[in-house]
Amino acid sequence: MSTGLWEPDFSRMLTVLRRDGEPDRVPFFELFHDGPIIEAAMGTPIPQEPDAWRTYRIQFMSTLGYDYVNGYHSFGFPGVEALISADTAERGGGQRGWQDEHRGPIGDWEQLDKYPWPRIEEASFDDLEQLAPMLPDGMKVTATLPGGILENLSRLMGYEPLCMALIDDPGLVQAVVDRIGEGELALYRVLCDMEHVGALWLNDDLGFKTQTMISPAHLRQFVFPWHKRLIDYAHSHGKLVMLHACGNLREVIDDLIDDVRIDAKHSFEDAIQPVAEFKRLYGHRVATLGGIDVDMLARGTEEQVRAYTRRVVEDCAPGGGYALGSGNSVANYIPVENFLAILDEGRKVGVY
Repeated sequence: MSTGLWEPDFSRMLTVLRRDGEPDRVPFFELFHDGPIIEAAMGTPIPQEPDAWRTYRIQFMSTLGYDYVNGYHSFGFPGVEALISADTAERGGGQRGWQDEHRGPIGDWEQLDKYPWPRIEEASFDDLEQLAPMLPDGMKVTATLPGGILENLSRLMGYEPLCMALIDDPGLVQAVVDRIGEGELALYRVLCDMEHVGALWLNDDLGFKTQTMISPAHLRQFVFPWHKRLIDYAHSHGKLVMLHACGNLREVIDDLIDDVRIDAKHSFEDAIQPVAEFKRLYGHRVATLGGIDVDMLARGTEEQVRAYTRRVVEDCAPGGGYALGSGNSVANYIPVENFLAILDEGRKVGVY
């Protein structure tokens, strides 16, 4: 495995996720980058042919200093059509969708039985499989769920009907949760068998600015038991799991660390909890990923982003257990210069 400071070496990410001291430098990490950002950084359009897209993706990640590349699969839970509006971002030009909170395809027991539950045998893993022989020495793949337990529960029942059902028909909620959990565990079984998959995402938004999406008690009853089953399976097969969860999780972070046993926490927003505060409070118990506030990235000047990034690295890097990136993801409304400034500052101040 390569040990060059800026060549791919996933062992430095494992050092972070295991909180096993300081790697040679602070790794870079993101949940994803929007296509227009990738094209702007590369200076060429994303190719349409699958193998060329995989080559391009590896080149993008390795050139910018990442130790991994994202891999994709087709497994997922179809919901109702998203609400659509024009994408007004500078690099948008298309449409942007968001969740319909008022309805979902499962509102009663009959609809539960009729829902077309996905079968793992029918999913495509071509992208993940084809990436394996293409990876440079030292590079690994990360893979996500098709949304987590709560995200899919909200999508399948609709957020508002879900809140009513938690009181009126908790048995139906549990039945939907169990079908989602069984599907996601089947997916983890496939991913954990792939040697070139270095770590797994558990991507499940759990809250908003002031609290969790459903009560902590309901999270503990319905959601966290399946989170724990997924992570226990991954751990038993040598894979570490990174939780991407937006929202205010102060009331449940101890559950996630001590009971669910996440290896890392991702998604931070200064209006909720700055990443440096999280690292100070919990960094001795769980790895910390990202944290460069998206509002700063979207509206700040390049110099403001650089100064902000330097402060975050200075606060979070000592002792290890930290990887540098945005607070959420690199969306198409973020100026590409600000995204690249994070990485440039990381190269300057993130070497141990």
